[in-house]
Amino acid sequence: MTTGKIGVQMMMLKQKVEELGAYETMKKLADLGFGAVEVSQIPMTEENVAALKQASEDFDIKIAALSAGLEPMLPGAPGETLSNDFDKIVQDCKTLNCNFIRIGMLPLNIMGDKDQIMAFIERAEEMAGRLEEHGIELYYHTHHIEFQKYDGEFLLDLMKNNTSKLGFELDVHWIQRAGVNPVEFIKQYKDRISLLHLKDYRIGDLDIEEGDLDDMGVFFQKFTNLIEFAEVGEGNLDMPAIIQAGLESGAQYFLIEQDDTYGRDPFDCLETSANNLRSLGYSDWF
Repeated sequence: MTTGKIGVQMMMLKQKVEELGAYETMKKLADLGFGAVEVSQIPMTEENVAALKQASEDFDIKIAALSAGLEPMLPGAPGETLSNDFDKIVQDCKTLNCNFIRIGMLPLNIMGDKDQIMAFIERAEEMAGRLEEHGIELYYHTHHIEFQKYDGEFLLDLMKNNTSKLGFELDVHWIQRAGVNPVEFIKQYKDRISLLHLKDYRIGDLDIEEGDLDDMGVFFQKFTNLIEFAEVGEGNLDMPAIIQAGLESGAQYFLIEQDDTYGRDPFDCLETSANNLRSLGYSDWF
């Protein structure tokens, strides 16, 4: 059977990198059996890049993708961007033998403005062409905001239909949160999704405390906000069907991500996700 590669989105380990360093964090991932990572929200300092490279070589962990904004998240905000630091980011990819860069999300100041978003995507498409000359593919990571409809069409579909070089890193939790079937939606993005985020969707416990029922506003605030980011296999999504749809649609890397671990150690969460995926028959994908 053709397989993909299961890996980790390192955003959920940014505190561990601060505490342990990039090398030791990667070592712990290797101990859990992971063989691929996507690097996000980790400062790409000379020290961290060197540590990631050494760990990649020592532990046989593939650097599947790096993260970089096309432009600052807000005008004047700090941080590397493709627009301002193109050569440095390309060199990081070369150093780490990485062929994918992903844009994590839209700049905050253009969210909700269709015209500005489409202009942003046009610039991203142009950047994808520049990166292609260096053997690097550019991807855009989705949330739920891209499922707002304009004249009956999802914004994300408008983005896809007005580009050809830009790829899309679909996040199955956010697709579900948008009210769309992840399995069927993935199929519509065939050949545009080498990267797929595995993140489960759970309804958390309704924790009613004494006095909550005295104020219906407090009660319904809790009642309507029960959705949680879950370890893979600990939520309600049909992960085998999602993974199969991803594989058939061209996904190479299936990256575990959990935006909030609700007090659990992220390594423990990753171990739970890994064990659940192995129990589902994906041991050879690690």
